[in-house]
Amino acid sequence: MRVDTVISGGDVVTETGVAAVDIWIHEGKITALVARGTPVEATARIDAGGMLVIPGAIDIHFHCRAPAHPQRGDFATETRAAAAGGVTTIFEMPISKPCCATRDIFLHRKSLGEANAYVNFALYGAPGLLRREEVQGMAEEGAIGYKIFMTAAPAGRNDEFEGLCLPTTDGLYQGMKLVAETGLVCAVHAEDNPLLEWHTAQLMAAGRNDIATHNESRPPHVEALAIATLLSLNEEIGMNLHIAHVSCAAALNTLRRWNRQGMVATGETCPHYLFFTEDDFARVGPYAKINPPLRRATDQAALWEGVQDGSLIAITTDHSPFTVEEKERARTDIWRTPPGAPGVEELVLGVMDAALTGKLELLQAVKLISTNGAKRFGIYPRKGAIAVHADADLVLYDPQQSTTIHTDMLFSQARACDKLYEGMTFRGRVRRTIVNGRTVFHDGAVVGEPGWGQFVRPNREQIHSSF
Repeated sequence: MRVDTVISGGDVVTETGVAAVDIWIHEGKITALVARGTPVEATARIDAGGMLVIPGAIDIHFHCRAPAHPQRGDFATETRAAAAGGVTTIFEMPISKPCCATRDIFLHRKSLGEANAYVNFALYGAPGLLRREEVQGMAEEGAIGYKIFMTAAPAGRNDEFEGLCLPTTDGLYQGMKLVAETGLVCAVHAEDNPLLEWHTAQLMAAGRNDIATHNESRPPHVEALAIATLLSLNEEIGMNLHIAHVSCAAALNTLRRWNRQGMVATGETCPHYLFFTEDDFARVGPYAKINPPLRRATDQAALWEGVQDGSLIAITTDHSPFTVEEKERARTDIWRTPPGAPGVEELVLGVMDAALTGKLELLQAVKLISTNGAKRFGIYPRKGAIAVHADADLVLYDPQQSTTIHTDMLFSQARACDKLYEGMTFRGRVRRTIVNGRTVFHDGAVVGEPGWGQFVRPNREQIHSSF
């Protein structure tokens, strides 16, 4: 017997525990987990001594911008960053120019990813045109799920959001019904548009445009009310509902209340809500403008409880690249700068740091950044676990080293906007990222090629709704 690659000497994190086994890889798949030192002929051998071997992270909420604004980022630049961060699969959101709301646009974006992605990728569709043939068409072409914004399109960006925003309840109801017919998951950006617009109008009327105004225009009840609306509608509709980027205790508690009453909906949060608070606006200014906004320390503590007790099933980045020029608009007027920040290169570092310092159990950390997302969206067990027959998407993580974030070590096109994490030190280091059996990142260098990443489509029969 001969295999392509043997990974030996590492502590392998499986779903049931940490195992002292070797991993055999052939033709992009894990073919065996065997006792260390089991003889086999191999084309390549990787020494993982002293390292943890974990499933590649799956970033279920990601933006690369292609083909909208290459100056912000594209499939090549942002999946290079993903590889450097230990992320082996990204779920690309439909914000693009034009918005990914039809079968034809979906196929065009798929072709861009197939030509340029360094890691595996999946694509969300936008159902907001309310055309059954387009919603069904994207499902047939392999959409991982759908995305809905409950807010109106940002000023000046209508073309990027056309078919994505359903700010009225009747439109939201219709969109949810169409998605429910596909059986796929729908991730929803939950902020109540009428209330958000009212708060914003009040602040504008008062002449406010300072940085603090952003948080004041989107208080926690805007998010909590939107989640309550979604869950109320979904009691009848029964869509596979997933709440994007839960940011505060009020939103989390609303989700918990409905789930305790028998409604099944899942939620995610993001590292920026777990590691930063609204106080960071004073430190980095407009680079901390994100929707929903960074919250108070009490909200941060509640979110940590949510990931620890399973109320939130995933930690994902909402990686959102912009240019320095765009973010700096807020120095004079917060309303003019776009919301969002990069973060894909810190996902694994942040969550593994939490595991290594005792804030999370190691197996739980892996579930939050890989396994649970794979199960929720129907790509498990092919993705999200180290197991025989699974794809060989792996990360070698060195827990003995540390990583301090500096702009010059990052790969994202938006690295100059990555101000939140600048100077932070995490326990551990991503030493090697393996995608489909091949090393794409090794010791600080991207060594893969554009187009190596594969398009990932879900199996609708394997979508999980409870954890």
